[in-house]
Amino acid sequence: KVVFNSASGPLTVIRTGSGYLMDLPARRSERVVTPFGLAEALGAEPIEVVANAFNYMALLESASVVRELTPDLTAIARLDRSGVIVTAQGLGSHDFVSRYFAPAKGIPEDPVTGGAHCMLAPYWAERLGKTEFRAYQASRRGGEIACRLAGDRVELEGACVFYMEGWVVI
Repeated sequence: KVVFNSASGPLTVIRTGSGYLMDLPARRSERVVTPFGLAEALGAEPIEVVANAFNYMALLESASVVRELTPDLTAIARLDRSGVIVTAQGLGSHDFVSRYFAPAKGIPEDPVTGGAHCMLAPYWAERLGKTEFRAYQASRRGGEIACRLAGDRVELEGACVFYMEGWVVI
């Protein structure tokens, strides 16, 4: 078990038999009018747009539209939120699919992101009437995530990609 102290408060990560479980704060959103330039930046017309203080989230027509999207990252970086999540109902074993673009933060496309799922889980819980999901983030690398909305928290479980090792001497 590891606890990270963050701006969002303590974030706990626990090793499980199949990967890692992260406990993160849920980020609720409200429906908004589609911001000027969003549809053009995405290259797709959203069915619905919701927002919170951090991101816009655009519901798109289908999982294939989400997967095939080639957004204008320069235009996305000019929006008044630091990132844009795109999502659609999933196919087969996935309840929903998503992608996350945050070029204003130096992240053209996050391959698999916990932060986006803090907004996705409450959104899909309301839309689908359930609290546990199998999700797929459809970046080029891609990744499957098990999500669970637990009150004001979101639990995410999945495999991790090892990218750094270090030592801390106290």
